[in-house]
Amino acid sequence: MSENRINISSGSPREPVLGYSRAVRVGNQIFVAGTTSGGVGDDAAAQTREIFSRIETALKEGGASFEDVVRTRVYLTNIADFDAVGAIHGEIFGGIRPVTAVVEVNALAAPNLLVEIEADAFITA
Repeated sequence: MSENRINISSGSPREPVLGYSRAVRVGNQIFVAGTTSGGVGDDAAAQTREIFSRIETALKEGGASFEDVVRTRVYLTNIADFDAVGAIHGEIFGGIRPVTAVVEVNALAAPNLLVEIEADAFITA
């Protein structure tokens, strides 16, 4: 493993079993894995708020913030949730304006999960 690589853990017991990290920092880049709410929240908006809280924690641990995010990817199990999820994305990134993709998927890792989000950050300072 590169000495410039920092693995950032969420503490999930699944990380070592599946062989992944919540985020990885390499140099001045941070890649945040697909993040769900862990079942917190009954609707897509509530789940999205929890997801962004988890992503923010990973970014901070890696020395970044939302202002450093250059790309997000949003996966929805129901594209009808686009506006609700997009409004929260806009609250956070309206002035930052990373590139993004929003796609509908058939399912996520558990039936109660409605949203999954990835984020990539580039630290310039």
